[in-house]
Amino acid sequence: MTVTAANDINSFYKIGSDAVRNSLYGTNTDSSEQPTNLFGSIFDAAVSNINDTNNALSNQENEILKWAMGISENTHDLTIAVGKAQTALDYTIALRDKLLESYKEIMQIQI
Repeated sequence: MTVTAANDINSFYKIGSDAVRNSLYGTNTDSSEQPTNLFGSIFDAAVSNINDTNNALSNQENEILKWAMGISENTHDLTIAVGKAQTALDYTIALRDKLLESYKEIMQIQI
C-alpha cells in the first residue's frame, strides 16, 4: 500500500497542465530546482483555477441573459461562453476529485 502512495505522490511532479507546472516551479520548468513553498504554490494555483471557473460561469450567465432579453442575437458568443464554462467546471471538478482521492490516500498511510 505504501508503494502505491509513493507512486501517486511522485506523479504530482509529472504535471501535465502548464499553469500548475509554472506555479509549482515558477517560469523555469526544470524539475531539478525544488520550490521553497510547494503547498503555497499549489494552493495559489487551485484558487486561481476556482476564480477562472467562476469568471467563466459568470460570462456564461451574462451571455444567456443577453440572448434571452434580446440584447444579443449572436449565438456564436453564447455557444463559446457555454463551452468555456462547461470545460472549466469539468476541470475544476476533476481537480477536486483528484485532491480528495490524494487526501484519502495520505490519510490511510500508517506511520
